[in-house]
Amino acid sequence: MNAIFPVILSGGSGTRLWPLSRAMYPKQFIRFFTGQTTTFLGAAMARLSADAGFAPPVLLCNNDHRFLVREEIERAGIKPRAIILEPVGRNTAPAIAVAALAALRENPGAILAVMPSDHVVKDDVRFVEGVKRAAKVAATGKLVLFGIKPTEPHTGYGYIKQGNPIEGFNGGAFAVEKFAEKPDKYTAETYLKSGNYLWNSGIFVLNARTYLEELARLEPAILEAARNALARANDDLGFLRLDKTSFAQSPNISIDYAVMEKTLTAAVLPLDVGWNDVGSWTSLWDIAPRDDKGNYIHGEAVLEDTTDCYVHSEKSIISTIGVHDLVIVDTPDALLVADKSRTQDVSKIVARLKQSNRKEQEQHLRNYRPWGYFETLNIGPRFQVKLLHVKPGGKLSMQMHHHRSEHWIVVQGTAKIVIGDIEKLVRENESVYIFATQWHRLENPGKVPVEIIEVQIGSYLGEDDILRTDDIYHRTAEETK
Repeated sequence: MNAIFPVILSGGSGTRLWPLSRAMYPKQFIRFFTGQTTTFLGAAMARLSADAGFAPPVLLCNNDHRFLVREEIERAGIKPRAIILEPVGRNTAPAIAVAALAALRENPGAILAVMPSDHVVKDDVRFVEGVKRAAKVAATGKLVLFGIKPTEPHTGYGYIKQGNPIEGFNGGAFAVEKFAEKPDKYTAETYLKSGNYLWNSGIFVLNARTYLEELARLEPAILEAARNALARANDDLGFLRLDKTSFAQSPNISIDYAVMEKTLTAAVLPLDVGWNDVGSWTSLWDIAPRDDKGNYIHGEAVLEDTTDCYVHSEKSIISTIGVHDLVIVDTPDALLVADKSRTQDVSKIVARLKQSNRKEQEQHLRNYRPWGYFETLNIGPRFQVKLLHVKPGGKLSMQMHHHRSEHWIVVQGTAKIVIGDIEKLVRENESVYIFATQWHRLENPGKVPVEIIEVQIGSYLGEDDILRTDDIYHRTAEETK
C-alpha cells in the first residue's frame, strides 16, 4: 500500500507581508481577516485529514517557531507524525529529503504530499481529489507538481510549460516541457495567450524513493547531509531536532533547482482549487472580503472617496480621503503605506530594516514565548511597562536581573510566584516587588490565563539582562533575547 504522507513546510518568514508578518511571527501564524477561524498553518494541517485517508502530517520548521507550531497543532486537535526542527535554513530540497527518508522508514512505497504552510486553497474537497489523483501518478515513479491555470499575466510566479499527456491518466497528467522563471509583463502575457503555461504552485506529490534516487544522482551532497542529520537527530520535548553539523553540510537549494528542473521524471497536474500563495498584500486583497467600493477594512477606519484599498489597523483609527489602490497597514510600532502595484517591494523595506539592525523587522511589540507572551505597553528613561500573559500551565524560567527591579500587579487569574526562598499565590489586584539580583519565577497553576502588569525600573532594561536556571522549555540564551 502506498501511504500518502502530508509534509508541511513551515520555515518561511513572510517578509512581503510586513509589518504584520515578522521573522519571529510570520504569516502562517496570523489571522489576517476579521472572523478568520484558523491560521494558514492550521488550514494546511486540516486539509489532508486522517478521515480522508491520509497519514498524520510531518511538519518541518525552524527552531525559532517550534512552540508556535506546537500551539497551532494543539489548537487544531491534530496529532502529527513528527515535528522536525531544521537547525539551519537550507531551503526545500534537503528538508524534503529528510521527510522522504523518515517516510520510507515506515512504508517502502511512501508518497509525499508536500505543501507550504502559508498558502490558501478555497476548495479543499477538490484539493484532496487532486492529491489522490497525483498520488496515482507518483506511484508509477513520477515526481508530480501541481500547476495552476493562470487567470492573469502575473509576474510574481514561476511558470511551467505543459508537455505531452502521460499515458494511462486520461489526459489528467502531463510531462513537464520546461520551467520558466518569474517573467516580465510582456512575457507573462504571451504565456497566458499560449494556454500551455501554468503557475508553479510549489505543491508537490512525490514518490519518496524516486526523489531520493534523483537526489543521489543530481545532488548527492544533499542526500548525504539529510541522511546523517536524521540518523543523528535527537528528541527534545517531542520535537525531532536534526543534527546541526550534519544538516549544515547540505547545499542551500530549492527542490526546483536541485531536482525538478533536471529530472526526466517530472510531471505536472493542472489544478483548479482557488489557490493563492498570499505572497504580497495585493494577493491578500484579492482574497479579502471587500465592500461595494472594493475596500477591505480591518479595525477602525473612516474612508471618504476611497476605492480598492486594503486597510488594516491594530489600534488607531485610519482615515483616508481621495485615495485609490493603496495598502495601509498600521501596527503599534510600524506603519506601511504602499501602492498596490508595488507591494512585491515590501521585502526591500524589510531588508533595509535588517541592515539597520531595527527590531521592527523581527519582532512585534508583542513577543511570543512558549509560556504565553509579553507586550511592551510603554517605555521611557529608566522604566518600562509590560503586559505578561501566561497561559494555563505556563512556567517562566527561574531568573535574575542585575540592573532592574520589577513590580508585578496581577490583573487576571492567580499566579504562583517564587522570590528567593518564598513561594506564594498572588491573586487579582495583589502585587509583589522584586529587587534587582533577587531570583524569581512566575507560573500559572490555574485553568485561565494569568495577566500581570510588569513595571521595570533600572539603569538597563534589555531582555539580555537575564540569568536563567531551570528552563522547562530548553531554550538557549539567544532565544530569550
